[in-house]
Amino acid sequence: MDLLTWGRNPWGESILTHISWDLLWASLFAGFAFLLAHASYMFLSAHRKRDAAETDRLEAARTDLPTRVGRHSLTARLFHWVMAAAMFTLLFTAFLPIVGVQFPWVTWHWMAGLVLTVSILFHIIHATFWMDFWSIWVGPKDIPELKAELMRELGREVDGPKPGKYPLGNRLYHLVIVLTALVVVVSGLVMMVRVRTPLFTRNPYLLDDGNWGLTYVAHGLAGVALVGLVIAHVYFAVRPEKWWITKSMILGWITRRQYLEHHDPQRWIAR
Repeated sequence: MDLLTWGRNPWGESILTHISWDLLWASLFAGFAFLLAHASYMFLSAHRKRDAAETDRLEAARTDLPTRVGRHSLTARLFHWVMAAAMFTLLFTAFLPIVGVQFPWVTWHWMAGLVLTVSILFHIIHATFWMDFWSIWVGPKDIPELKAELMRELGREVDGPKPGKYPLGNRLYHLVIVLTALVVVVSGLVMMVRVRTPLFTRNPYLLDDGNWGLTYVAHGLAGVALVGLVIAHVYFAVRPEKWWITKSMILGWITRRQYLEHHDPQRWIAR
């Protein structure tokens, strides 16, 4: 399988042009293989959570908590769904022509790219000043939680921190999607100077052939990576045991019992 494609410039020199679209099929295969592997794992593993009796005791003791615990503000939910719409538009307009569905995709693609860029910039500002910015990030402080979660998955009930607002898996996914999205956005904005838009004058000579090739490769690699990442995200969103999280991104809240069942009240203070 070829990973990169090469061409020749007007002087007959070999230049890097893009990734090989074989990588798109590899990403699709990896995404669906992950779905199958994870579904098998969930069927066989203990995947322990706080048991019903313990949750009953906590619920009886914490009647001070609201029956509906706010999880996502309206602003955060609007950002999520705007970003999701932009991401799906980008993926469909980028890859449907590759598999043979021809339509005038370029304008839709760069417009969706601008929507994604603006939504990400808005989210950075909103998360920095109006949200708990560090609650979604991972670091050395999360090693005890990781160890405890691994032991619980193996069927052993151990003392150890349960998740705060965001489970460890969500935080790891967030880190990967942030890095990938930054690559696709920055490279995409650079590539826009080669497209005729009403925003600025087209300038295909901004970079030399070698740097244009690197830009297209970075954009393509990030794009095919997003295919697999989006497949995984949708898969987890529709799994029955995760539906309560997806529902909270629609309604904005979870029940008191869900809060006590899945979270550590000391690490995420309910409001």
